[in-house]
Amino acid sequence: MAQFILFAPLLGALIAGFGWRLIGERGAQILTTAILFAAAALSWVVFLTLGEPQSIPVMDWIVSGDFTSEWAIRLDRLTAIMLIVINSVSALVHLYSFGYMAHDENFGDDEPYRARFFAYLSFFTFSMLMLVTSDNLLQMFFGWEGVGVASYLLIGFYFKKQSAGAAAMKAFIVNRVGDFGFLLGIFGIWWLTGSIQFDEIFAQVPMLAQTEMTFLWRDWNAANVLAILLFIGAMGKSAQLFLHTWLPDAMEGPTPVSALIHAATMVTAGVFLVCRMSPLFEFAPEAKMFIVYIGATTAFFAATVGLVQNDIKRVIAYSTCSQLGYMFVAAGVGVYSVAMFHLFTHAFFKAMLFLGAGSVIHAMHHEQDMRNYGGLRKKIPLTFAAMLIGTLAITGVGIPLTHIGFAGFLSKDAVIESAFVGSTYAFWMLVIAALMTSFYSWRLMFMTFFGTPRGDHHAHDHAHESPRVMTAPLVVLAFGSIFAGMIWYNSFFEEEGVQQFFGMPVVEASHEAAEPDAAGTATAEAAPAEAGHAAAEPGEGIRTEGVVVGQGAIYMHPDNHVMHDAHYVPAWVKVSPFVAMLIGFGLAWLMYIRRPELPGQLAAQQRGLYQFLLNKWYFDQAYDAIFVRPARWIGRKLWTAGDGAVIDGAINGLALGIIPRLTRFAGRVQSGYLFHYAFAMVLGIVGLLIWVMMRGAQ
Repeated sequence: MAQFILFAPLLGALIAGFGWRLIGERGAQILTTAILFAAAALSWVVFLTLGEPQSIPVMDWIVSGDFTSEWAIRLDRLTAIMLIVINSVSALVHLYSFGYMAHDENFGDDEPYRARFFAYLSFFTFSMLMLVTSDNLLQMFFGWEGVGVASYLLIGFYFKKQSAGAAAMKAFIVNRVGDFGFLLGIFGIWWLTGSIQFDEIFAQVPMLAQTEMTFLWRDWNAANVLAILLFIGAMGKSAQLFLHTWLPDAMEGPTPVSALIHAATMVTAGVFLVCRMSPLFEFAPEAKMFIVYIGATTAFFAATVGLVQNDIKRVIAYSTCSQLGYMFVAAGVGVYSVAMFHLFTHAFFKAMLFLGAGSVIHAMHHEQDMRNYGGLRKKIPLTFAAMLIGTLAITGVGIPLTHIGFAGFLSKDAVIESAFVGSTYAFWMLVIAALMTSFYSWRLMFMTFFGTPRGDHHAHDHAHESPRVMTAPLVVLAFGSIFAGMIWYNSFFEEEGVQQFFGMPVVEASHEAAEPDAAGTATAEAAPAEAGHAAAEPGEGIRTEGVVVGQGAIYMHPDNHVMHDAHYVPAWVKVSPFVAMLIGFGLAWLMYIRRPELPGQLAAQQRGLYQFLLNKWYFDQAYDAIFVRPARWIGRKLWTAGDGAVIDGAINGLALGIIPRLTRFAGRVQSGYLFHYAFAMVLGIVGLLIWVMMRGAQ
């Protein structure tokens, strides 16, 4: 079963990519989609029936001297979660693409492109499955790079558009920066532990926590250095601050690509990496603190930029970037199950929002600017209902102080409550980001589906609901967006449920948090500790008795009480995300329904701030000035001065200068007179005699 789940998408990609002429484009579409639905069904079987973790050998992969790497499938709860997320979303995206890619204006009627598109989708799915089923770091890196190649192909699928090619290159290059950090982390782990197998690495993590290593000309704690290097790889893949610039440009790809890559799969690979390596991060408190600050700042940054974007796909893209920040904050404070909880629920409602946006774009004849929408809820009612559910989920609508609400309500609140315990900075950044998330999400809904039609009236008049093959996936994802949080809340956020669900060992540990009183607030004040408090400082009494480090799909140090304490935070903390959601909704309603002239007035009054946000904090301009222009200048100099003047000059000088002169000289020497040749022979003999006499004198 596991082998079919992993390799069937690869087989489908190969047949669709190279054998589509034999089975036809339609046959390639049907084959790849059927395989993905079968893999998705089996993934749910694995998820619901998985018992003890297991490693399934596939083959000996790399054997070189003392180094041996086996290709094996690691099946545990962490893998099972990713299997259903990847295969379920990919299967629905394949089905959705039947309608969305049926008639593409970027290709002529006689150009075959559908089989290639579906082959790329299936290859991307295989690469992600390779990543999440890996049993060692090298196997994970292989899948990691496969995902990078597939994303390059999919983002640049419209190869005739220069902007698509540039976006694909940007995504590929920025991810290589993060991958360099990932590679250094793998090299460091191999150097210090002698292994790349997860179980063998985890067994040596307490040793790494007490080891000093030299890096960048000074000594550091090994666990912290290795954890930060791995996280740098995660930053690139998951578009965290400083390595995020590729994500919005990646919207140049077809909308199904956005749903597959940027909702549930590629961008969550970094979160999966941190959770998979949780034993290492639990012994690296400085690295965890670094993750918390990067994640919280990313959530805030992306939310601010999303406030002013007008492209419907870019709004959702920055929303994805912000929500990934939430996941990393949860992982950074040491509650890895909550990070996976938000990853799990986010996959449903974000995929639905992207596919819903694609349905809107399809209805509006590929118009993506929300300023040209308006009044579409009656034209495309099913799409409106689906996107409404997705908006309710992402903004966190539910009944406060209960476990009743849309998927995002439960998972986002779990992240924020954990952040309150782990980091005050992260808590406030996430609450503010929740307010802005509510604002830009409802702004999207109001600008798209409410008010009067704007822009091309011909497009509005002919707008129609998408075909069933596109709306059916929306209906399926709607169920996940509504019920996923409520069904699996205990498994991801209740201590006993988490221990059972993830196969973690039960640890008897005293919790310092006070029990709540009847009002739900703590009876004793306790200042929230900073992230990383869960793990002891290296060399200062690391406590692991009764626990095998790495046992279970995730690992939480016995001193890590963040999850326990998060259940006893004050009531105002638990209510704060809901209040933020209401404020954001109210502001969006005021500015886009009640008084639609306000946004323009505010943008005119705060011109500097508006341009700052519209230009995405000027990161692209800064990187262009710091990296792109100097690199282009160096390249131009190497081209003109190095290649042109030195290399070409040397070759041309030799070919056009020295050699012709030598040729002319040789031509003069070959005079044809016998006495000239005799004279040259005499000179040669004299020279030879002189050389022999000099050698004899020595």
